[in-house]
Amino acid sequence: METIHKELAAGRWRNLSLCEQLANIGGEVSRARLWQKKDPAVFDRAVTRALELFELTLSDSRWHGRWREIARSREVFLDTVSDGTEYRDSLERLERYFNDFALCARSTSL
Repeated sequence: METIHKELAAGRWRNLSLCEQLANIGGEVSRARLWQKKDPAVFDRAVTRALELFELTLSDSRWHGRWREIARSREVFLDTVSDGTEYRDSLERLERYFNDFALCARSTSL
C-alpha cells in the first residue's frame, strides 16, 4: 500500500504526543462519518488515511504500554466501517471518543 502521509511516516509523527496522534486519527474518523452516506469514495479515502495513522501510532515505541487501547480502538473502527456486527458501535460514538484526545492536545499546546 502506498504511504499517504509521507511527511508523518518519515518521522514527523513521532514528534507528536499521544493526544495529538489520536486527535489526528479522530479527524479522519470524523471525515469518514461525514462522508459515509454521501460519497463512498471520499469515505473510503478517510478510512484508509485513518488506518495508516493507526499503524503509525502502533509502531511508535513510546506507546508500548498503551498498545492494547490503541489496537482495540483500531479494531472497533474497522468493525464499525465494515459490518459493525461485533462491537455494534457507530462512527458518531468513535468521533466523541477521539474528540477527548483533541481537547487534550489543544489544552497541552496552549
